[in-house]
Order: sequence, then structure tokens, then C-alpha cells
Amino acid sequence: MGFLGSKAGLTPNLDRVALESDVFTHAYSQVPLTTPSHATMLTGTYPQFSGLRDLGDPLGKEIPFLPDILHHHGYATAAFVGSQVLDPKSVAIPGFDRGFDTYDADFHSRRAGESRYESEERRAEVVVARAENWLAQHKGRPFFIWIHFYDPHEPYDPPTPFKEKYAAAPYDGEIAYVDSAFGKLLGFLHSQGLYTASLIAVAADHGEAFGEHGEEGHGFFLYDETIHVPLLIKLPGQRMAGTRSSGSVGLVDLAPTILSEAKIEAPPAMQGIALTKQTSSYRSRADSPWPAHQQYSETDYPLRAFGWSSLHALRVEKYLYVDAPHRELYDRIEDPGSFENLATRSPAVVDTLSSLLGQFYQSTSGNTPAATPLTMDQAEQLRALGYISTGADVATVSSNDRGADPKEKIQIANRLHRALLATEADQYNDAIALLTEVVKDEPNLALANLELGSAYSRLGDYAAAMPWLMNAVRLSPDSGKANMELGMAFVSTNRWAEAAPQLEAARSKAPGSEDVVFTLATVYEQLGRTVDAEQAYKRALEMDPEDYRANLFLGRLLAMSGEPTSALPYLRKAVRIQPNSADAHKFLANVFVQLGDESDARQERATQDQLLAKP
Repeated sequence: MGFLGSKAGLTPNLDRVALESDVFTHAYSQVPLTTPSHATMLTGTYPQFSGLRDLGDPLGKEIPFLPDILHHHGYATAAFVGSQVLDPKSVAIPGFDRGFDTYDADFHSRRAGESRYESEERRAEVVVARAENWLAQHKGRPFFIWIHFYDPHEPYDPPTPFKEKYAAAPYDGEIAYVDSAFGKLLGFLHSQGLYTASLIAVAADHGEAFGEHGEEGHGFFLYDETIHVPLLIKLPGQRMAGTRSSGSVGLVDLAPTILSEAKIEAPPAMQGIALTKQTSSYRSRADSPWPAHQQYSETDYPLRAFGWSSLHALRVEKYLYVDAPHRELYDRIEDPGSFENLATRSPAVVDTLSSLLGQFYQSTSGNTPAATPLTMDQAEQLRALGYISTGADVATVSSNDRGADPKEKIQIANRLHRALLATEADQYNDAIALLTEVVKDEPNLALANLELGSAYSRLGDYAAAMPWLMNAVRLSPDSGKANMELGMAFVSTNRWAEAAPQLEAARSKAPGSEDVVFTLATVYEQLGRTVDAEQAYKRALEMDPEDYRANLFLGRLLAMSGEPTSALPYLRKAVRIQPNSADAHKFLANVFVQLGDESDARQERATQDQLLAKP
């Protein structure tokens, strides 16, 4: 970011807006993960109060929510997001559409032949275009619009010409691309006469680590590379233009600040500070570069993903204190990169800050609900986006049994993260090499066993896959995904009797998975369990009436069971859905024969022959 001192020239549009804004040079995220960090921004509460600490945690109706408040005060409200990780209807944050008139998401898991930008993610330009269309229709009344860009996340893949220009530094290319999309949005706001009178807040939910402390990506550590974030606020009429506020602020302060500018009283439950009113709380004192206002951050991601210790941090005056199994203390003035741990040399300071952190945590905590178990589909969607989740329940972990210090295990997490990215790119041999190293170090890590078995399955090596998939089932009996992958491996090797109980277990844990139900129906048919097969096919069609396979197979089953009249509508539908399917015309011809309709049977056979004759 040029407005924060970078000389790379990546953000000319942001830099121009910064000149007309109040730039907060020491802004900090409360959580280095996308969904809980956005929750902090929009609720004005800490994660220990809202219960939104990880992907999949729901937004409770009792938690204050900025768009809901503005909606009730007459604002038109809309969200345009760039990733499935912020889609309340599919994956990570149920209830996040509360108060929005429009919530533009509608993502889905990637299907064969689709790019990630057609399924799980949208380019920034697409997000901007959709937002501009909405703004053009609502500019005549007060509005609140949240525009979210996901592009600077792994895998770093900026579009042309940024891909070529920044081939050696694709993360920089993503930032430059997002800035260009932001520039288009600014041009639209100016052209519509909306820019001057609008409050525009620009913030990042978290940063990105490139090995500074061993971490690749974000989520595990609480150092500045993932917690120190850009934040600027352009006020209406460019009030406070050119201001640079060096005091310490948090993303938790954003919602109350926006409400203050809208002259709406913030609910008492909001814990952040209205920055534009409480100037003494965030501007630095003349005699110190660090204000008294403390900034709290946390991550439960190491615990939920691996069973390692969660981390909590407090930035107070010149110190960064990290509460970990091996406690950490850094002098932010003398050691801005936080590389020299002073904890053993300054035990009194560590004890004081530990006590202060504990008091702060207790005073800001709410009735945090237990971690919400992810469904099999949710876990799969998050995995496809590069997020690791095993569903560990934070509430069941004793404060005296914290698990391993993530600092000692971070290379394992890095390898697993790289393996997930390799799998997403269909680079299964690369994934197998990485995962083999992971299971050597963490043999009881269910996800690593599952991913290793799944990678072998994708290569058709079911003999190699099955031991790992069996391990995954044993290590994660509530997973569903492990049962499904093992069941599919049995199906691929015609081990129908062994496939059935695995797929039944997967169905019980993921009753909404149409793929599981359909595959189980085919297994029942192979085992001669005709009644069970018919019921399962019908259940699959209840979930997706346009599923070609289920219509075809159910019609065929009914015809083979001597029920041609019942079979007819399903096979006709299969032909309608896929008119170029020779099998569909063949089975439909057979049913017409059973019904004594030779004319229609000949017609269907002729169509079948034509399709088979095509090269």
C-alpha cells in the first residue's frame, strides 16, 4: 500500500483516496481469518463476545449487526462478496445476510470443467460491476453497500495484464489488480455524483505471511504480517482529508464509527470505539508513538484445524504480548518485526501483560456458544478454498491442556496447506508427496489421512488409497467425508457389500448430499436391494428433480422390475434433460416395447442408432 509507505507503486487509486481520508497507520485485525474478521468489522464486537471465531460459526440474532441497524433506519443495504467463504447460504457464516436487502453471493463448489472464478470465487471486476448496477438503482436514497474483494488470497492468480507484469510476484499482481478494480468503482461514484457526499471505509480483514515467522498464509500466528492491516476512512465532504492517525485502533471500531457518522446511536453491546468522536483514544500522544488503547487479537485456528494451542495477543504501548504455551514478548519500537522474544528476560512485564490480557478477555466475553460442527458439504467447501477444518470443539479443551505450541508445528501446517492447493489444482502426485510428509509427523491427523487417501483415489490407485481412508474413518468417526471417500473407493473396485455401510454412514452425517444418496442407490441396486434402491433414487430426485442420472437409473430400475408405466415419466425426463444420450433413448425404447407401443419404440431406437453412429 503506497499510502502506508510502500514504494512499489501498486495502489495508485487507493493512494489518491487516502489523500482525502483519515489514514489509520496502526490498525489491527482481531482475527487473522476472513469470516470472523469481517464479523468483527460488522458487529463491532470481539470474537469472544459474538462467538464468531472461526469459519462456520453462525451470527446470533442477539449480536448487533451494522447492516441490520442501518436497514431499520431506512437505509438500502447490499453486500457484494468475492468468495464462497462469505456466502451465508453455502458455507462459512450462517446468518450473515441479516439486514441486507441484497446479498450477492450464490457460489457453489467447483464442478468438473469449471474454473474457481465460475464457482467459488469472483474476480474483483465482476464484484464491482454487480455493485455498480445496484448503486445505479438505489442512489436516490441513503444506502450502505459492502463490497468485498477476495483476489489477494492463495492461489495468487491475477488476470492479464497483471499476471504477466507481476509474474515474479503474483501477490503484488493481485493487489495491483484489486486497486485497478477499485479505481473503476471510484470512477463510477464520481460519474454518478456519489463520491463527495459518501463515507467510504477501506479495510483489509487480515494480512498475509510469507515465512517471516515460518507461517505461509494466515490464520495461525498473531504477528504484524497478518494482524496489522490498512484502514482508511473518507468522510463526507472529505472532512479530515490528509489526516494520518498513528494511534492504535482495531477493526472492531469500524461499525461504531460508521454509526456515529450516520448519527445513529450504537447499541450498548457494541464494544468498539467511534473513532471520529473519540479522538483522544486513537491519536498518538505527543510524547509516545504508542497510545494507551490496547488491541486484542486471537486465533483458534491452530486448535480447530490441528488440535494445537489457540493463541491470544495484546498490543499495549510498545509491547506485543502473545499468550502461547511458550509465552512471547516483543518490543515493537526496538524490534518492529517481532523476532526477539523478551519473555524470559522480562518475566515481570510478561506476568503483568498476561494478567491484563486475562482481565480484558473476561470483561469482553459473552455467552459464547460452543463451536458449530461443520456439515460434510461445508467442510468440503472450506477445504476447496484452502482452509483446514476438523471441527474440534474449543469449549471442550481445558485451559491446562492447551495442545502443542503452533510455533513448533508450523511447517506441518504449511505442507498441508500446500497439499490442499495442489489437490485443488489436480496436481495429485505433488499433493501425495506433501501429505506423506505430514502423516509422518502427525500420523493421527484425520484430515491428512483423508486427503492422502483421496489423492490416491483420484489417480485410480485404490489399493494405496484404502488404508489411508480407513485411518481417516477411524480418526474422524463423525466426519462423513471420510465415509464417503472410502465408500466411493469400494464402489470403484466393485466391493458393493463393503461400500453400502460406508455410504450409509456418510448419508446419516450428510443427509443433504445428493451425490451420496444417488451413489448409495446404485450400490443397493447392485446388491439386489431393489426397494431400498428405488427409495434412494426417489430421495435423490427430491433433492434435485433435474438430475439426469437419477431419472435414468430409477426409470431403468422400475422397467426391470416390471413397472413400465411408473418408469415412463422418469425416462422421458432423462431424455429431455440429455437428448443426446443414447442410453436414455435405449431405455425409453425398451419401456415402449413393454407397453406395446412399437411405433414410439422404433422412433427411440432410430434416435439411439443415430447418436451411436455419430463420430
